[in-house]
Amino acid sequence: MSRFIKILLVSSILSLASAHAAGKPKSFEKQTLAEKYLSANEAHNLKQQQGSKVLFVDVRTPSELVFVGSPKGMDANIPLVRIDYKHWDNIYSSFSKTPNLEFLSAFNNLISAKNLTKDTPIILLCRSGKRSAKAANLLTSAGYSNVFSVIDGFEGDKAKLGNEKGKRVVNGWKNAGLPWTYKLERNRLDL
Repeated sequence: MSRFIKILLVSSILSLASAHAAGKPKSFEKQTLAEKYLSANEAHNLKQQQGSKVLFVDVRTPSELVFVGSPKGMDANIPLVRIDYKHWDNIYSSFSKTPNLEFLSAFNNLISAKNLTKDTPIILLCRSGKRSAKAANLLTSAGYSNVFSVIDGFEGDKAKLGNEKGKRVVNGWKNAGLPWTYKLERNRLDL
């Protein structure tokens, strides 16, 4: 199969995935500049079909991966934010979060190390789709042209009604029964 036909086939699959992907999120915080979204199931299927031709990056903190788990098949973890365990955020009743100022350079290094380009399909995942949207916007602004945000994230959205109200049981990677693990691979972490 010629290189041109392969590129055409991959482009067709990605266009189809984008056209049929979970629609534009209702939450403003999950919307991206490029308006490219995938559900957890769609992200998993795309990665399964395209393998190393698609880059799959989890943008959660390493602590989240340790305690909540990570998707099998992710290529790397590059956190969008860092947790400052020495400072408390009274508004969120949690430890303070600071932007990872090295996010873009770490991402550029990963792309270079894997011999990929700014046109490579990129799937970004976080807990619920908000940080992956922010990361997608950062990458789009930096010239990456094919960045998808997983709108339901690893844990999914919170139930609004019923006995499960407030729990992340609505959608997401784990709730869809997709493969995940607590086992971390050092070579996939940006520490």
